[in-house]
Amino acid sequence: MAKAKEHINLAFIGHVDHGKSTLVGHVLLQAGAVAEQQLDEGENKFRFLMDKLGEERERGVTIDLAHAKFETPKYEYTIVDCPGHRDFVKNMITGASQADAAVLVVDVVDGVQPQTKEHIYLSMTLGIRQLIIAINKMDLVDYAEDKFNAVKDEVSALISGIGFKPSEVPFIPISAYEGDNISEPSSNTPWYKGKALIPSFDDFKAPEKPTSLPLRVPIQDVYSITGVGTVPVGRVETGIMKKGEDVIFEPAGASGEVKSIEMHHEMFDEAEPGDNVGFNVRGVGKNDIRRGDVAGHIKDAPTVAKEFDAQIVVLQHPGVITVGYTPVFHCHTSQVACTFLELTKKLDPKTGQVAEENPDFLKTGDAAIVKVKPTKPMVIENIKTIPHMGRFAIRDMGQTVAAGMCINIEPAK
Repeated sequence: MAKAKEHINLAFIGHVDHGKSTLVGHVLLQAGAVAEQQLDEGENKFRFLMDKLGEERERGVTIDLAHAKFETPKYEYTIVDCPGHRDFVKNMITGASQADAAVLVVDVVDGVQPQTKEHIYLSMTLGIRQLIIAINKMDLVDYAEDKFNAVKDEVSALISGIGFKPSEVPFIPISAYEGDNISEPSSNTPWYKGKALIPSFDDFKAPEKPTSLPLRVPIQDVYSITGVGTVPVGRVETGIMKKGEDVIFEPAGASGEVKSIEMHHEMFDEAEPGDNVGFNVRGVGKNDIRRGDVAGHIKDAPTVAKEFDAQIVVLQHPGVITVGYTPVFHCHTSQVACTFLELTKKLDPKTGQVAEENPDFLKTGDAAIVKVKPTKPMVIENIKTIPHMGRFAIRDMGQTVAAGMCINIEPAK
């Protein structure tokens, strides 16, 4: 089947109340993805397009990731609207880790806020390398160029500190509310000579599909289907799955031949990264595998970690993290409690250089290299070899306390 346009996942990030949802609503409207009639009346009509949940409307904040699609002549986009509130950072991590590029929304009146920094740093940690800065609410400062430049300088200093080159990042003055510079240049900013926001998206590079990496399919669910048998379902992260090949599920250890591959109720002979598939494997029963297992080729099986070293960022923790701490690591579709065995190095978050060897504890805002041990077998890969399988979020007490990536593994066997 012929694949349509190349696809880009686009995250909208930034501090709460800086106008992300309003901007997303206006982008969808001007890109022709929604009709004016779908929007509520009133001043927040764009925002409510994304905040569909009743609870969100009542609280006036974006809680979960809303997904919406639009296309330009060049690409098809899925918008991942990332929440700005602190207690929703877990969803922010889930969203950003799927994103190929990000739009950082900064309010021209407020400038850089704590979460502006946190989101941009997280995005970098999670592998986003393509960025547009939308300086929003220009209508509130009468579209003043000096106000725009002041915030541009502030954001430039922030992003240059973590490895972006401000000269290569578009800064666009916008009003999400009035619709300035979203699909075409606005007469309100004659001093701005760059592209509007939507045309700028087409300057992003589509991600190369990691087809040459080993096959990895994290399992989301396992079904029993009459006439077919056991059907695991998951998204191909890397590699290519082909009918007739032998696969193994780790850490379960079950293996067999792929008999069929199905997507959207159609049968295919192979599946590639990004495809959500159901597949049947000869000789593998429903009780042999579960969510969190990962399928790969037998000759290059998924890595089961006995222990691993990770680089982490502590996002929010009410106390301190010490050796012995055992929170839950969310990695691909698995959720496994892991114990901190060693706090190896504390890093300077701005430079990534070592700030302290063997610190006694870690607290909110710290970046560090640590050694952890899963309490039961789990699949994780070195970020350098299979980046798509090397990232995780750390959850405890109902919140995300840290995020990170695996940098070295001691395999279980």
